[in-house]
Formats: sequence, C-alpha cells, structure tokens
Amino acid sequence: MELSTCISAHFSDYFDLLSLNADYASALDSGDWDRWPDFFVDDCVYKLQPRENYDRGFPLATLSFESQRMLRDRVFGIRETLFHDPYYQRHIVGAPVIRRIEDGCIHAEANYVVLRTKPDQLTDVLNTGRYIDVVRRTADGLRFQSRHCVFDSEVIPNSLIYPI
Repeated sequence: MELSTCISAHFSDYFDLLSLNADYASALDSGDWDRWPDFFVDDCVYKLQPRENYDRGFPLATLSFESQRMLRDRVFGIRETLFHDPYYQRHIVGAPVIRRIEDGCIHAEANYVVLRTKPDQLTDVLNTGRYIDVVRRTADGLRFQSRHCVFDSEVIPNSLIYPI
C-alpha cells in the first residue's frame, strides 16, 4: 500500500494520532505526571536516545524504560526523590507522518521541540528531535506501544528530569 493511500484510507487513525500527540504534550506541559504512563500500553518501550547512537544502531540510550510499571516508577521519582531546580516544559509537536500500518499498529514519526522555562530565567531549547512511534489501538483508544525519542544534539543538560 502506498503511503498516500495508507493515510487517506485511515483518516480516523491519523486524526486519533494527532489527538494522542496533542494530549501527550498537554499532560506533560501541565505537569500532570500521573497521566504520562497512561499514554502507553502495559508492555511498552520508552527510550530517549541521541541521534548518533540511533543512526549507528548503538543501543545506548539516555533513558530506557521497558514497561508501564517502569514509567510509573519514574513518575514516583519525579515527585518524591529527584531534587532539581523547578522548570516548566512546553512541547511543540509537528504533524505526524504515518510510515505504515501493519498488524494493527500505526508506525509513525513526528518532529518535536521541547522548551524549558525556569521561573527566573529566559526560555531556552531543552531538546529537539523526532518521535519514532509504534501505536496500538486499545479499548481506551490509541496508546504507545513504543515511543523512541531520538534527539538531535550530542549535548544535553546534566539531567533530564521530566519525560520528553
């Protein structure tokens, strides 16, 4: 199936994918960390990886979680154990491109920019890159089976506290 045929044949999937990305960004931007794991299926994969490692096929990732339980543990860490200067995030997510639909999953990519604002500083660019997603339809709507955040820069802040 050609890409253009795939997109036009599944407009509702495309619209649902747009909504999933918008809801995801909204939850993170509002600091609603408890909602973050709910965007994923139970046996999910979430990775944050530099582009160089991704392009070369190296497995080393800055963050790597292999289940919704691990995501919930990260949320606990954000709320209870990680100490850091507070900041706000703002996600700007481009329109997704559906690469293919197979076995009931949507394989898609979308560019992103995450801005960071500390209360007493100017806004700066925290992270830019692309999401490489496998999205599964569930009884609760679309959920990420995997979200691979491939960031462009080889340099990142000393710590990444919040999800990208």
